[in-house]
Amino acid sequence: MKILISDSLAQKGVDLLQGVPEFEVEFKPGLSPQELTSALSDAEALVIRSGTKVTADVIEAAPRLRVIGRAGIGLDNVDIAAASKRGIVVMNTPEGNVITTAEHTIAMLTALSRNIHQATTSMKAGKWEKKRFLGQELYHKTLGIIGVGRIGRIVAERAVGLRMQVIAYDPHLEPETIQRLGVFPVDLDELFRRSDYITVHTPLTRDTKGLLNRETFAKMKDGVMIINCARGGIVKEQDLYEGIKSGKVAGAALDVFEQEPPGDNPLLKLEQVICTPHLGASTGEAQENVAVGIAEQIKEFLLSGGIRNAVNTPQITCELMSEICHYLTLAERLGCFLGQVTQGAMKEVTIEYMGGVAQLDTAPITLSALKGLLEPILQHEVNYVNAPILAKERGILVKDSRSEEAQDYLNLITIRVRSTAEDTLASGTLFGKKEPRLVRFNTTSLEADIRGNLVLIYNEDVPGTFGSIGTCFGKHNINISMWKAGQIVETGENVLLLRVDSPVEDEAMEDLMDLPNVNSVQLLHIS
Repeated sequence: MKILISDSLAQKGVDLLQGVPEFEVEFKPGLSPQELTSALSDAEALVIRSGTKVTADVIEAAPRLRVIGRAGIGLDNVDIAAASKRGIVVMNTPEGNVITTAEHTIAMLTALSRNIHQATTSMKAGKWEKKRFLGQELYHKTLGIIGVGRIGRIVAERAVGLRMQVIAYDPHLEPETIQRLGVFPVDLDELFRRSDYITVHTPLTRDTKGLLNRETFAKMKDGVMIINCARGGIVKEQDLYEGIKSGKVAGAALDVFEQEPPGDNPLLKLEQVICTPHLGASTGEAQENVAVGIAEQIKEFLLSGGIRNAVNTPQITCELMSEICHYLTLAERLGCFLGQVTQGAMKEVTIEYMGGVAQLDTAPITLSALKGLLEPILQHEVNYVNAPILAKERGILVKDSRSEEAQDYLNLITIRVRSTAEDTLASGTLFGKKEPRLVRFNTTSLEADIRGNLVLIYNEDVPGTFGSIGTCFGKHNINISMWKAGQIVETGENVLLLRVDSPVEDEAMEDLMDLPNVNSVQLLHIS
């Protein structure tokens, strides 16, 4: 069995794979796209880091490929949908570098406070400018953490050890869960208002893209300092540049950028900015951990069929997969839908199985639903293996129930979510035994194929409203490929779910929201 390693990998990981007699290992980092497709023509496994771009074309050129393993967390460089369509398992190693990234954040925090980089540069230029580089203590300063996942929690622990006052915002966690970390939960505006330092530890999503921008900088203390070791794009770089030039922001420490390498970025010319080339996970220990981790997972998969840390399939047998594969897709799409529309922190999730599906082994289906629910929040950090653990960490109670008695449909899966803000529900079934469909959303009957770029609109049931919505999309040259409508009987409000063929940009969103009788517009995406 041929395994291609197309990015640099710690030698222990390479040695582990090369030590298996059944494996033919090719270690070829730095391949061009053409060389990559050629090398993959007979490969059964591909091991990557962040450098290799595994596009749909690359996958199409690899007819024997069975598994893609990422030594690390991020999978932005892999077309997971194309891999899934081909039945290729995509794995990552979500635990291998969290401590390293958290420690890098603390290093950036201290370096920023004491002007270490600037003072080093000055001394190497032959200067002795002791008075110029007056720093400030971290003791009793307030650190605001946005996102209290694995890395955010470790940062919080380390900062508490430095005797900082730590406050945190995470809309997907209950305040009690954050308090158990010795951290004070706050809303986002309070975090902006109180923090001397702000560090972000979230994935890059629609909600977090440009989260730190001109408007949010205006809400912060004068002299605030910004640290981003998470994902480029969470901080709007032009706005940060203007904030530093105006004196509003005293300094920034950046490990990630909107474009990498950042090229001629004006931020790099500012003395108040310290930066590193995406080194958050770059320690010998972390690189060895993820290399050995992915090598062990690839070995287990190829030799015995075991699946660990897969992001696109649960750990199940081939026989069971043939029975439930379409239900897995249905449950994950329903979960992903609710994960995006539900407001507040999730407290309880119940998955109900009715009819024939209740007679199957539903445990993997429950995992699929849970992964779908958490994916809009955690992106590639969540998989079928760790979804229950992450739910428990977030204080989410997960329950399921079964009834073999069929009602409106021969098979029905219903997911109910109770959050701090509301209760939401989505039900779905299979049309023709293999086509996943949403059939109910809260109290509304709404039949829809929920995949792709979706737009959820609430509007008053007034003549001409649907026409104005369609005209608005046409004005922005956005094609509508699905139009489904239901009604909330109690209020007379319509629920409109559309699929569009291209992303809805800010200008189109503003025009939609300005339409008469349109109450809300939300963009969703389901793979």
